[in-house]
Amino acid sequence: MSDLSFIGLAVDRLNFSTSTELAVALADRVASELSVAVNERGQAVLAVSGGKSSQTFFHYLSRAEIPWENITITLVDERYVPVTSDRSNEKLVRDHLLQHAAAKARFIGLYNETFTTELAAFSAASRVDSLIRPFDVVILGMGEDGHTASLFPRGDRLKQAINPESRALVLPIHAKSAAEPRLTMTLPVLVSARFIALHIEGETKLAVFEQALMPGEDCDMPIRAVLKNASHPVQVYWSPAPIKHDGSLEFDQLLTDGG
Repeated sequence: MSDLSFIGLAVDRLNFSTSTELAVALADRVASELSVAVNERGQAVLAVSGGKSSQTFFHYLSRAEIPWENITITLVDERYVPVTSDRSNEKLVRDHLLQHAAAKARFIGLYNETFTTELAAFSAASRVDSLIRPFDVVILGMGEDGHTASLFPRGDRLKQAINPESRALVLPIHAKSAAEPRLTMTLPVLVSARFIALHIEGETKLAVFEQALMPGEDCDMPIRAVLKNASHPVQVYWSPAPIKHDGSLEFDQLLTDGG
């Protein structure tokens, strides 16, 4: 573990040799945080990100023996695609996290089929507003452009979404670098969480993260806004990119081996 303090930030980085080791450690920590929250408050809220790197983490977390019946899972962002689409974060969560012990959890998604993403965001915000806040755990990813959740550089509503004083909970985002319109939770919702983890893999994303720690505009690298405004030090979980075995990801090999 290393404590990194650059632009007035306190960031803890935990390095792992493989993505599987990272996933196991992150799942253990999240399970612990959720258990404590349920013991203290009777319920807990977990907000997760999509992406292929989340699948191994979901694999282990879904098997954690914790009081899932008192836990609500939601998404930090969503692509504006039907939940049957392979690009849907909700589908990813249903297929890989809401399984095994975690099948008892309650799930609140962001997608809602409407005529516009603006109406979908309004509907999603209403559902998010029904959840207890601050959230207990938020798991974020990061793109090579420094975006997190769907807070994209040059997104049409980015300035509003990363405004620490924004009262919006969920906003629609349109960005040229995103293949579809997105729905995203706003900065104040994300950074108020009691535990925030940033899950990144590979040398390229590590370099991007280290760049984000240097002085610069938040709109250029929105992950900076999270690091600057988080109510608690962001826990950065990093490992090298998954090792390939005959063209398959490390996680695929793990499943073949019965993990």
